[in-house]
Amino acid sequence: MRTHGKGGMLVTCAAGLALAGCNLAPHYERPQTDSTGGFKEAVPNTSTHPEGWKAAEPNDGLVRGNWWELYHDPQLNDLEERVAISNQTVIGAEANYRVARAMVGEAQANLFPSISAAPSVIRSRSSASGSSGGSTVSTTSTGGAASGGSSSSTGVAPASGGNGGVGPRTDYTLPFEASYEVDLWGSVRNSVAQSRYSAEASAATLQTAILSTQSALAQDYFSLRATDEERRILDTTLGDYEASLHLVRTLYTNGLASEEDLAEADTQLDSAEAQATDLGVARAQYEHAIAVLIGVPPSRFSLAVGKFNAALPVIPVSVPSDLLERRPDIATAERQVAAANAGIGIARAAYFPNLTINGLAGFESTSLGSLLDWPNRMWSIGPTLVQPLFDGGLRRAENAQARAQYDATVANYRQTVLAAFQSVEDNLVTLRVLSKEVDQQHRAAVAGLNTVKLSVIRYQNGVDSYVNVITAQNTFLTNRLAELQVQLRQVAATIALVNNLGGGWDRSQLSDTEKRALRPPDAGKNAEVPAENAGPGVPNPPPLPGTIKRPEDILKQNEEDMSTGPAPGAPTQ
Repeated sequence: MRTHGKGGMLVTCAAGLALAGCNLAPHYERPQTDSTGGFKEAVPNTSTHPEGWKAAEPNDGLVRGNWWELYHDPQLNDLEERVAISNQTVIGAEANYRVARAMVGEAQANLFPSISAAPSVIRSRSSASGSSGGSTVSTTSTGGAASGGSSSSTGVAPASGGNGGVGPRTDYTLPFEASYEVDLWGSVRNSVAQSRYSAEASAATLQTAILSTQSALAQDYFSLRATDEERRILDTTLGDYEASLHLVRTLYTNGLASEEDLAEADTQLDSAEAQATDLGVARAQYEHAIAVLIGVPPSRFSLAVGKFNAALPVIPVSVPSDLLERRPDIATAERQVAAANAGIGIARAAYFPNLTINGLAGFESTSLGSLLDWPNRMWSIGPTLVQPLFDGGLRRAENAQARAQYDATVANYRQTVLAAFQSVEDNLVTLRVLSKEVDQQHRAAVAGLNTVKLSVIRYQNGVDSYVNVITAQNTFLTNRLAELQVQLRQVAATIALVNNLGGGWDRSQLSDTEKRALRPPDAGKNAEVPAENAGPGVPNPPPLPGTIKRPEDILKQNEEDMSTGPAPGAPTQ
């Protein structure tokens, strides 16, 4: 009988293991999206002026690696290299990924038996009413076997106590318990898969955080450089207005100008000074933002005044379907769909019986010295099959919840893809339109410069007054300032386009991102400030080179501005 019982138990276990190949999760496929065709705004360039992008050819690789090096700015390169190791948002995203990886390990642990030891020493005495004529044999229960515990008797006659009681006595037990849940319906495997998909989504989220932070730094850096250029232009304007005020004051003293003319010239100068001073606020905020993005206190960081480089890199743009592989936020959304699909399998498995195999072995005695004697051994083994019969609709509700969560993640994935297409379209049209606008604004600035040249010649020959020189110069500087703003918008659009295209990342690099997150930099180490950016430096706004005063100096400076450096929108070599 005992042999037959063991054989039946083994047959039951074997049948359970054979059924362990079942998986109730739906077959997973990436949700379908309409990514056919090309981008609407990717109109072929019919002008001779580059737009900052081009249609990718079959052998033309997209942006790779350190995408910011396309702008050929050593200062920007140095700052960008510090983002991935010092930015606190990135460090936090790395920690979140490690949390997700640990949860994968937790889920995988359920694929194996759990084994535990629970030695105990119990001193007890039974009451007289609980004993049977002084011959009660003490029974010790353990709680791990077959879901109902197991009992064994030492076979040692208890000592009789006073008042008819039994005891006191000491029981020593050394049990080893094992429990294994047979994954009949794929619940455990789907839990592992769900955790693994969630970890991959977390890795893609980390890459999104890195790319977003790098893009934000580039945007702030070029905005700061454009502010420096705007201050320099306004500094030249102040020289014009000061000369104008001096001229009007001289004419007023000689009775050739009215008091109203003098007040207007004075007001014009004061207004320009306030405008130039106000740029200090914007510059300081950009500088502080850059410091935080590289993980250092703003008080320890400063950026010297530098030149704004308006040259645009040429970015290859491929078809919309490539975004599905190159955008880390899309990868995050897609992995969340896969995790939700595995969740449906977990919910479905709850409808079916749960098979657990429990086992216990060990020793039990009332004497510590004889605890490990062979006659004092004990053991038990057997399966437990649990099938809920009534739960008030709990499993039905859990299945409905899992299905609804899956539908929500699919909708989120498709919306993320649509938003990605929109962002690329937005920046393509921005670059195409701005390439024409910067041409128009540049021609206006060149025309203004020619007017300045003519007015200076007429002034030097005594034909016109200096007022005409100042008027022409102010018109030129106004157009130059407008051109600068368009150039900044172009650079910002190229940065956004690189971000929209995934910054050179693709799904094949997901494992590299995971490896990097598992070996993060020391989060407790203080971020280092580049030597050339060590603060506190000069409070904003920092001083600019000497103010230009004489007409001939202004003209020379204008010619240098319009002749040096690449033409607006020209590709960087």
